[in-house]
Order: sequence, then C-alpha cells, then structure tokens
Amino acid sequence: MHRRRAAPLALMAVTASGLLLAPPAQAGQAECPRVTIGAGWYGDNQARLQRLVDEYGRCGPHGAGGRTKPVAVFDWDNTVVKNDVGDATMFWLLRNGRLRQPAHGDWTTTSRFLTPAAAGALAGACGPLARPGTPLPTGTPGGAACADEINSVYGTAATRTGAAAFAGWDRRTTEPSYAWLAQLMRGWTAREIRGFAAAARTENLTAPVGAVQKVGSGTATGWVRYYDQQKDLVRGLRKAGFDVWISSASPQPVVEVWAEGAGIDADHVIGIRNTTGRDGKFTARLQGCGSVRDGADTMITYIDGKRCWINQEIFGVRGAAAEKVQPASRRQVFAAGDSDTDISFLRDATALRLVVNRNKNELMCRAYDNSDGRWIVNPMFIEPKKQKAAPYPCATAGYVDRDGTTGPALRDDRSVIPDQADSVF
Repeated sequence: MHRRRAAPLALMAVTASGLLLAPPAQAGQAECPRVTIGAGWYGDNQARLQRLVDEYGRCGPHGAGGRTKPVAVFDWDNTVVKNDVGDATMFWLLRNGRLRQPAHGDWTTTSRFLTPAAAGALAGACGPLARPGTPLPTGTPGGAACADEINSVYGTAATRTGAAAFAGWDRRTTEPSYAWLAQLMRGWTAREIRGFAAAARTENLTAPVGAVQKVGSGTATGWVRYYDQQKDLVRGLRKAGFDVWISSASPQPVVEVWAEGAGIDADHVIGIRNTTGRDGKFTARLQGCGSVRDGADTMITYIDGKRCWINQEIFGVRGAAAEKVQPASRRQVFAAGDSDTDISFLRDATALRLVVNRNKNELMCRAYDNSDGRWIVNPMFIEPKKQKAAPYPCATAGYVDRDGTTGPALRDDRSVIPDQADSVF
C-alpha cells in the first residue's frame, strides 16, 4: 500500500486573467535547479502549470524538500493519450480470438448488470462457437456475428437490435460497459493480459493517425498516440518532486503497459482491478473500494469511484471514509482529466485542475464556471474538437444522478451553475 500526503494548500493570489501567482522563493533555495514546463499549451496554461511547479515542487516555498511529496493524478484515456487504450485492447482481443465462452454459456455471469436481452443476444451469436471456458473464434469469418454483438454491447451499451444491454447500476460509481471489458478478461492471468495489451499498443502506435481496423464485420479506430505535452508535464512534475499517479477506468494491466511509456511505474497505476482465483487467473468479479466488498462490482475507478480508489490507494484511507472528500492535506495538489468520469477527483485537487476539452457537460460546466479560479481548459492536443455551438446546459441538465436522472450542476455552496459557452477549442 502506498501512503502519500499532499502538500498543504497554499494561499495563491489570482490575477484578473486567472494567473496563479506564487510567492517569492524562500531564502536558501537559489541553488535548487528550476524545472521548466515545455511549450504547446493553449493560452496561459503553460504559465499556470509552471507556477504550480514553482509553488509546490521541491524548489518552491511549499515544496516538500524530499520529506513528503505533493500528489498529482492524471486520468489516462484521452487525457495522456489520444483515443482509448481499453478500446484498443478490446478490438485486439476480438480480432485475435482471446475472449472466452462464459461458464455454462451463461453471459449473465460476466456482469451482474447485463440485461436478459443482452445475455440472450450474446448467447445466440456466440453460444454455438466454443465450449464453455474456451476462446471464441471472433477473429474468423464464422465468428464475426459474435464479435459484432460483443462490440455492440461494449461500445454502445445496447444489442445490435437496440435493446439496452445493462440496467440497475449507480451512475456515480460504476459504468458497466467499462467494467465489462475487465470482466471479459476472466480466465487469463495479469501477465497474459499485459502481453495482449503490449501487442495492441505496438499495433496502435505504429498505425498512422486516422487508421481504422476491421473488427467482426465492421471497422473501428485503429490508432493511439501519446500527447507529447502531457508526457512532458508528467516528466516535469516528477523531476520537480511530485508523486505522479494514473487513475483510469480501463483495466489495471492494460494501463500498466501504456503508462510505462510515459515514465509511470505499475505501482502508480489505479485501474479497474479484477479479483484473482487460486490459479492466479482473473475472475469476472472486481475488487471493491471503501465500504464496497470485493466481488460487488459496484465501485470502479469512475466518477465518485475514482475518489474512493485514490483515497484508498494513494492516501491510505480505509473503509467508508475513502468514499468521502478528505481534508486538503490528504488530497492531490494537481489533477488532469477529460470527461465527466473524472469530475470528483478533479474537484478534490487543491491547487490546479487541468481539463482537456471533449465537450462533456458536467466537466465543462464546472471548468468554465471556475468558481474558485483553479480550473484551466486546454483543447485536445491532436484533432481538437470544434466549438460546441450551443451552451452547455449546466442549469438544467449539467449533472447526472445515481439513478440516471439529470438536473442542474451545483457549486459547493449549492448555487446553480449557469449555462456556459464553449470558449476553448
């Protein structure tokens, strides 16, 4: 278990333009080498990130001096890389026939949230192709319909005929289609999954930007790229003495493989984690967090679940307390994300929050509202999205509750965030 304590929140002045101003360096720090953040950022984001490093790095007035380290946490997919490494791995598994027929041909054993309609569709498309526990030939012409059904359930949360594939989950702590990828890895060891992910990584980094690949009878995205600016930021933060982590809603061994390319070790990755049988192979059940027991499958690294896993794995908070916002001294100083799945751990960051704009409602409502002056927004570094024509519906539908109902996004003081125009693209 890794226990880290974030540096205390400093009182930082904010100019009219939103620039964070660090106090003068403390005496005796002149010999400390300054870490410089590289170029390629939007607006004054590079300057804001530089001041974060100057303020909280080992050379700054609130630097740890080697005794404790300020924590920085990054989401992975579409935050540090362009495209989704979970998707890349799923497509590789389907193309190479590495997913197994479930026990007794019963697809409900793969996810407690799978609907009868989805289980029936999967059994109809995949049932005749392989014995229980053996790999499905989804990379062959005869297995194309099975690959298509699996890919539809995974990618659209619906069957090929449009029936809902999942039901009954908490929208703030899990996403069953994300979890399903990890659950479909049952029967393989972590080492084997890392091998599959490494093969997918090589293919997707080698493929040209914009490439597609054949999956089943259709096509899917076939390329991934690291964002140079984010790799540089990770490198700079680590050099300045930050304790840098990844929190991702892709499977643990998959993110471990990709994070190595950004200089982050496996023990600083928090992904979706399977339970493991006595034979060392993954089961279809997932590890729990906070008050949620292993096998309940209801608390993955997703929205409030990311908060729980960060509190548990980085700061050593145990039990139900891990599900709650912690004191500032036990929270990350910096966080970066691109989606509503990241909103809770971004809000928990005490100094600066970097948002990569992918037009996600709740995230952009809070980032553009910027009620405490600690949010910065950057367009996607590769193929940035165009400006969203309509304002984000913050005041009416900026928040999705646990049961899937929508409502206004609220500030910490419970006031309603007004609709926000898209201004960074």
